[in-house]
Amino acid sequence: MPNERLRAALLEQGLTVAALAESIGVDQKTVERWITKDRTPYRRHRYAVASRLGVDETFLWPDALTSEQVTAASGSELVTVYPHRTTIPRDAWGRLFATAKEEIGVLVYAGLFLSEDAGIQRTFTEKARAGVRVRILLGDPDSPQVAERGTDEGVDDAMAAKIRNALVLYRPLRKQDGVEFRFHRTVLYNSIYRADDQLLVNTHVYGITAAHAPVWHLRRIAGGDLVNTYIESFERVWEGATPIPGE
Repeated sequence: MPNERLRAALLEQGLTVAALAESIGVDQKTVERWITKDRTPYRRHRYAVASRLGVDETFLWPDALTSEQVTAASGSELVTVYPHRTTIPRDAWGRLFATAKEEIGVLVYAGLFLSEDAGIQRTFTEKARAGVRVRILLGDPDSPQVAERGTDEGVDDAMAAKIRNALVLYRPLRKQDGVEFRFHRTVLYNSIYRADDQLLVNTHVYGITAAHAPVWHLRRIAGGDLVNTYIESFERVWEGATPIPGE
């Protein structure tokens, strides 16, 4: 069976077999065998191809790594754990988003603390002007999911009010080209803050506000699955979300 994922990735990048072969230092016929005969390259070549195409090697060659190797790589993706979101140093948020060269993503219900931070909003604006895609997902304040989360946290209608406050604070950013806002109606198990291959994942715990719940700092490692799992979750929510009325 041909490796259609590798073939499609080449087409998406506008690369020829010859160009890929030259960029990673192998013979063109070797790359052709990877595609037409689904040969599995040595790991150093898998990593080089995945890096060149901007995808994970486990996407191109799902069976190349053993479960033990995937588990080990995934464990290495965990940089640190913060016991509460409030224990993250304030400047750590700015440093995270400042590293982004391609993608910034925020998935929250309200995330009011971000909208209140003028420095973060300035970073989002500067990054968007530099060509970084900035996407912000907020909970629909009129949705039953937001109402239920407010009840779970013991703040009731304050959850929806915080989302509306965030929208007001984001008003200048919402006019910036390259910044996209959407409402989502999902049961949110985690808030996700993304800068390219780094994530801060704020777990949601029943009866506890997000500010007092743990946060995982993750960085993508070749062969790992933790970061990919959360990025895929973000994309699924984005696909089902709707533009904010009046945008």
